Amino acid sequence: MAAPSGADVGQDGGARAAYGEAGSRARWRRTEELEAGQDGGAGGAGRGREGAGRAASGGNGGAEERRRRMEGDERILPKGFPKLKNDTFLRAARGEETEHTPVWCMRQAGRYLPEFRETRAAQDFFATCRSPKVCCELTLQPLRRFPLDAAIIFSDILVVPQALGMEVVMVPGKGPTFTEPLKEVEDLLKLRQKVDVTAELGYVFQAITLTRHSLEGRVPLIGFSGAPWTLMSYMIEGGGSTTMAKAKSWLYRHPEASHRLLRLLADVITDYLVGQVAAGAQALQLFESHAGHLGPEQFQDFALPYIRDIAQAVKSRLKEEALPLVPMIIFAKDAHYALRDLARAGYEVIGLDWTIQPREARAQTGKDVTLQGNLDPCALYAPKEKIGELVKKMLEGFGTQRYIANLGHGLYPDMSPEHVGAFVEAVHAHSRHINKHS
Repeated sequence: MAAPSGADVGQDGGARAAYGEAGSRARWRRTEELEAGQDGGAGGAGRGREGAGRAASGGNGGAEERRRRMEGDERILPKGFPKLKNDTFLRAARGEETEHTPVWCMRQAGRYLPEFRETRAAQDFFATCRSPKVCCELTLQPLRRFPLDAAIIFSDILVVPQALGMEVVMVPGKGPTFTEPLKEVEDLLKLRQKVDVTAELGYVFQAITLTRHSLEGRVPLIGFSGAPWTLMSYMIEGGGSTTMAKAKSWLYRHPEASHRLLRLLADVITDYLVGQVAAGAQALQLFESHAGHLGPEQFQDFALPYIRDIAQAVKSRLKEEALPLVPMIIFAKDAHYALRDLARAGYEVIGLDWTIQPREARAQTGKDVTLQGNLDPCALYAPKEKIGELVKKMLEGFGTQRYIANLGHGLYPDMSPEHVGAFVEAVHAHSRHINKHS
């Protein structure tokens, strides 16, 4: 297992200076208030029982309970993180040599795992997202099964529109649904123009900190957000869409209003990503999942500028606040036409879907960025021996250095955990073999 290197893979670097203890306590107290108050659900009920227990204990028992709670708060502060034992993913992201190719999977915490389904049984999806303890547990589950080289926090990209004041619910058989999507330009006035990400999304920060401690330095933890165009399309469509016609019509009919919305989203996303690093995230991925619905011109006008701005603003803020300069990944699905531009957009890693050949992607992006991807998720339906052959071919195409193995999109709910394990093990085995004989 590789030894850690640099301040970013140590304990918490300069984070304490910018993310002081008093501010951290205030952040977590606000999160607890949200869980116990308007967010309600199981978290609120649990805290109600907890409060009743404290009142009943009284006297010295109450003091003891308070002491235990204080010690518990200390454990979830974003400081004193365990030393990182496996920094292969971070070294690959930065272009450093690695003994094997690191691997993780998008949606690796998901419904393909029976333990995930059991944990989430009968619980509302977004209530789950607002429970730091449950998010931590779901994030850790795949790490208990597979020798993955990174964890990604369990959350959802649509928590950002929720922070802007929109209501999103998970409808069985349909997916995420906005109760009142944006229909007219005037609807933009209903959105919060100034978002306190600590107040609105502190539960994500707390989940990151709790998970970072709970990982015990096993692997790095990735934070993430949806990108502006992808979030805008959901906010207008009201959910998923095969054409994104409603959202795209805004780009043609209301270009100025579209830019106002995209700028608002970019600013909130920047604050959100910086907050994730302050909470303990060691890398960040920006999901422009709906890039493929745009043509080259629209991508240049309505997606790429905000992708660039977010990278620049996040890195500037991290420096200003003495936080670790973590590697950033941009995953713009189906945006083959934009790979050269994305390679110059300020991200250390470019994620790829499965519809581009590895050598073609490398030719377009050059040697100064790391590539991530791009096995077709449906390849995991193949026999395990075939999965190994496909992984070997993928590694030969990308090369084992400046490369992070992943799928070209997320894992599907009906996939076999054994086949996911075969994918992970094949990446490690074949990359070590190639490195040894090259």
